[in-house]
Amino acid sequence: MASVTTSDGITLHLTDEGSGPAVVLVAGYRAGAETWVLQADALTAAGYRVLCLDRRSQGRSDAPVSGQRMARHGKDLHDALDATGLTEVLLVGSSMGASTIWSYVDLFGGERVRGVVSIDQTPRMINDADWPYGFYGLDRANSGDLFADGVPETGKGLDAERANQGLLRLVARLGPENVSPPVARPETLPLLHDHAHQDWRDVLARAEFPVLMLAGRESQFWPCEHAEAAIRDTPSGQAVIVEDAGHATHLDRPDAVNDALRTFAAAL
Repeated sequence: MASVTTSDGITLHLTDEGSGPAVVLVAGYRAGAETWVLQADALTAAGYRVLCLDRRSQGRSDAPVSGQRMARHGKDLHDALDATGLTEVLLVGSSMGASTIWSYVDLFGGERVRGVVSIDQTPRMINDADWPYGFYGLDRANSGDLFADGVPETGKGLDAERANQGLLRLVARLGPENVSPPVARPETLPLLHDHAHQDWRDVLARAEFPVLMLAGRESQFWPCEHAEAAIRDTPSGQAVIVEDAGHATHLDRPDAVNDALRTFAAAL
C-alpha cells in the first residue's frame, strides 16, 4: 500500500514492508518516512512488518492548509490504521510523531495498541515551576510567538557537526538522490503553535500498554530528564537515555535505538 486517504480527503504516503507483528513509525516535524530506513532495516530483519507514515504536509503526503493541529494528526493516524486493517500494533514516534501517537490514544484509546515508543519528545513543551523539562526557553509568556517563524535554535545539546553525521548515514544508505532536505511549509506554522500548547502527561498516566520513553542525552530541544519524569505515573512505563545523541536520536545512534526497539518489541 503506497497511500491512504483520510476522512477529510487527504492522501497520506505510507510505506509497508516485511511481515510479522506490525510496527508503525511516525516521523517528526518536517521529517519524511525515509528518515526511518535504518530502523526499518533492523526491524524487518528481526521479523516485523514495518509501516512508515508521512503525516500531512510531511514527506510525500498532501500538504493542505487544513488540519494543521495535533487532533487532526491523531485522527490521520487512526485513518491510516483503519485503512491497513491493523488491530495490534506497536507505535513508534520521533519528536512530533510521538505527540501524534498520544493524540491518537487520547482520541481513540489504546484498544489496538500493543505498546508505544516515544523518541525524544517531551510530553509537555511549556516550562513552569512544576515542569522544567519543556522546550528550552519556552514558557507561558512567550508561547504565543516563539514558534511563529518555525523551530528556533536553542544553542543547546549536540553541535551541528556531530548532528550532521545522522544525515550522512541516511545518504550512505539511500543515496544522495533519495534524501531531500526538509521543505519549509508555512501552512504548518499553526501546527507548531498547537503542538507547543499540548500536555500529554495525563494520556501517558492512563496508558494500559507498555510505554518506552527514549531520550537523547544531548537533545537540542529539551532536557533528557523529561523521559523519566513523563512515566512517573505510568504503570508500564520505562525510560532510556541514549548517550552521545541529540534530538534526532534514531539517526545519531541508530544501533542503540534499534537495540532498544527490538528489546521492547520482543517483550510485548
